[in-house]
Amino acid sequence: MSVLPTISTFFIVLSAVLVAIGWVLVAKHKYKQHKKVMIAGAISAILFFVIYASRTIFIGNTSFGGPDDIKIYYTIFLIFHIILATTGAVFGIVTLTLAFKRNIRRHRKIGPITSIIWFFTAITGVAVYLLLYVFYHGGETTSLIKAILGF
Repeated sequence: MSVLPTISTFFIVLSAVLVAIGWVLVAKHKYKQHKKVMIAGAISAILFFVIYASRTIFIGNTSFGGPDDIKIYYTIFLIFHIILATTGAVFGIVTLTLAFKRNIRRHRKIGPITSIIWFFTAITGVAVYLLLYVFYHGGETTSLIKAILGF
């Protein structure tokens, strides 16, 4: 199942790319295309989450396998990413709900903030992936608490 982190990371990057395309489309007043692309971006983010959550529940999380002297920096970065991702997900749900309820005035206000948070979430998510699976070999696969806190 070592391919699952790569697949889930692909979906989070795809969601960010689709959000960027959605920004361009709304700036060009192509609202129908904007809606379709943003829904596709949300679906991509949901696919990421389903894969990530399934892997976490059934397999566990991979702890940092890099040098001990940078482990604290990785842990701080990971906690920042988790907070950012959670915030981005909540903002995303609110932004989509506003759009589907046709509360466009509020949607226009919160949408750009949501997008920026999501871009940073995707970037930091890729960085976590690179640190866990590309630059260093992942540590043991274990529960979420153990992976984050390093117990």
